[in-house]
Amino acid sequence: GVVYGIETEETQLDPRLATSFHYDGVFGTALNRFCVQAVAGVPLTVYGRGGQKRGFLNIRDTLRCVELSVLNPPAAGEFRVFNQFTETFTVLELAELVRRQSSKLGLEASLEHIENPRREAEEHYYNPRHQRLLDLGLRPHLLSDVLIESMLVRIREHAARIKANIILPRVRWDGGAAPAAKQSAGRA
Repeated sequence: GVVYGIETEETQLDPRLATSFHYDGVFGTALNRFCVQAVAGVPLTVYGRGGQKRGFLNIRDTLRCVELSVLNPPAAGEFRVFNQFTETFTVLELAELVRRQSSKLGLEASLEHIENPRREAEEHYYNPRHQRLLDLGLRPHLLSDVLIESMLVRIREHAARIKANIILPRVRWDGGAAPAAKQSAGRA
């Protein structure tokens, strides 16, 4: 699944342990990009109608999933697959969550639908199973307003470091020109 979040208990111990945080159109995740756009005063850019659905996992749970699989090895000859995610969201649902939480912090975030630069179906059947890690003892940290607020607050603390020129997609998966959006630099 797509990993979200900025910190873990361990990374809070020392600023040199900070995780990487990508919000660009190639390596960044939609949630990171939306949070940065809200802080920068840039419309939250939803690709197409925003019906693309994915699995998501809090960064605090990523290593726990690996640990659980190592502590519970398969029987000899057993083949196992663990889908490492705890929730599913559409891109539009994420944008709405960020917009709602942004307004609580006094940030005006609007949505703008742009042409999708990716080669993917606007909507598709997506119903993956993820029960096996829960059965092994995973107690997930779910996406919440508190987490989104903490991300927005942290990003706002470092707003001067936002590079507005990398927020919008500049690469198309089909090799064409990147979609144009009516984006201003906002406060960035």
